Amino acid sequence: MSPADPGAAEEPSAELHAVAPRLRALRRAASLTLEAAARAAGLSPAHLSRLETGQRQPSLPMLLTLARVYGTTVSELLGEAVPDRDAVVRATDMEPAPAGGWTYWQAGSSGRGMQALRVHVPYGSQGDIVRVHPGEEWLYVLKGRLSLRLGDTAHVLAPGDSAHFDSLTPHRIAAAERDGADLLFVHTLLQSPVAALCLGPATGHPTPGETS
Repeated sequence: MSPADPGAAEEPSAELHAVAPRLRALRRAASLTLEAAARAAGLSPAHLSRLETGQRQPSLPMLLTLARVYGTTVSELLGEAVPDRDAVVRATDMEPAPAGGWTYWQAGSSGRGMQALRVHVPYGSQGDIVRVHPGEEWLYVLKGRLSLRLGDTAHVLAPGDSAHFDSLTPHRIAAAERDGADLLFVHTLLQSPVAALCLGPATGHPTPGETS
């Protein structure tokens, strides 16, 4: 997939200014040049540079991608920490974190081989982003209806439905209803900084919500 530079520039927030230097520090810790990291994440070097300087806001899918590239977690990218890798995460300790229109709550401990999230996907947010990366993903719909495209096949999942798939299959997630969708989401965290990943706008397929 060709490097993409999706989305328009947004006004940086205080939270974003805190994320930006961590993105740069983690890239350097992984011994990756700006060009190599951008290529691994399916971004242009200019777009990654704007993320690192706080001029562009990363979406949740983009944070997931960069976390895989750098061999870390979204929690570390956002400066969050779960002390002593507790086995139990209390609901009162789950702080909402907005990213690119999505809202997520960390539902598992950091530093594990899998990352568990509770996610709210609003209608129309990041619905044109296609993801391809090594690993596996599992999701379970809690509320609303979720559009999931796996390769050339579109699915609409209702509450109680789940999906478990190879992340090398091009996939796209979007809310199928205007009230959005809530889901549990688990993905494997790859520790290799050279994993082949990509992000970009979907092409050649109808919107998942148009197919049931």
